Amino acid sequence: MLDRLKTYLAITVLAASAAAVLPAHAAPKGWEPVKTEKSDAKQVARDTDLEIRTSSGIIIVSANHPVQIKVFTILGRLVNSETLSAGKSQLQLPAHGVYIVKVGDLTCKVAV
Repeated sequence: MLDRLKTYLAITVLAASAAAVLPAHAAPKGWEPVKTEKSDAKQVARDTDLEIRTSSGIIIVSANHPVQIKVFTILGRLVNSETLSAGKSQLQLPAHGVYIVKVGDLTCKVAV
């Protein structure tokens, strides 16, 4: 009986340690610079100094100046809010679906 209790406690401590180190699901990384151009990316919206494109599970934003961007689920839950520097940036989304992207005064709906 004592051996079973020791084994149970050892397994419980190991499981708790693993849960603390390895989350159940990894959080999305956030915006990162585009390293290679996606040939299958489709243009969603364009303004004089910014462009929003999508590729499988990714939103790509090109801007000539720093911009504040917010990404929401179709139900209005905020997925990401950051200020992007000038250039091309991409965001890997946690799930496929429809999202609302707001960049400055430009707001659009994207399907990924």
